[in-house]
Amino acid sequence: MNKTELIDQIATSADISKAAAGRALDATVEAIKDALKAGDTVSLIGFGTFYVGERAARTGRNPRTGNTLEIKAAKSPKFRPGKGLKDALN
Repeated sequence: MNKTELIDQIATSADISKAAAGRALDATVEAIKDALKAGDTVSLIGFGTFYVGERAARTGRNPRTGNTLEIKAAKSPKFRPGKGLKDALN
């Protein structure tokens, strides 16, 4: 399912226009991004939790030259599915 199909599904389920469903989806995604940038977690009961994972700095190797290089520490978005989502799939 892509974004357009998701917007169609939201519009049908909520009985709203596709334009309103698109704005609602965009606002939801933006709110999740803003919360993660601020270091917060976003928990949707029955669906799951979005949170920020941290990777420590480490030493890597360039596969072409074999030279070692330092890879900086990084933050990455993570998702942990909730019980309701897991149960829906099984």
